[in-house]
Amino acid sequence: VQLQASGGGLVQAGDSLRLSCAASGVIFGNYVMGWFRQAPGKEREFVAAISYSGRTTYFKDSVEGRFTISRDNAKRTVTLQVNSLKPEDTAVYYCAAHRALLPSRDREVYDYWGQGTLVTVSS
Repeated sequence: VQLQASGGGLVQAGDSLRLSCAASGVIFGNYVMGWFRQAPGKEREFVAAISYSGRTTYFKDSVEGRFTISRDNAKRTVTLQVNSLKPEDTAVYYCAAHRALLPSRDREVYDYWGQGTLVTVSS
């Protein structure tokens, strides 16, 4: 199973980015997909997750209303649209896959991880 994250970059506060994660080697529709992030010196934290059907989504409180998550099971991709970025959103963003029906905020349950994409937000 491979997860390939992309779309990060250096932006200014208030800007937007579209992070994508492409999956291969897995029956994508069987997996919950999640996004996590890790800032320098901090633990990896939950950002957003989406059920296999796309009907259920969870978000970290501080990104609710600014970030959206979606998936295309036919293309085996999951997208995290990040808007109104703040300097505190600066981190490496990772996508992850978890075989389950409903999303989870617990990083320990995720089975597969991508390599991460760096988002840097300047003030």
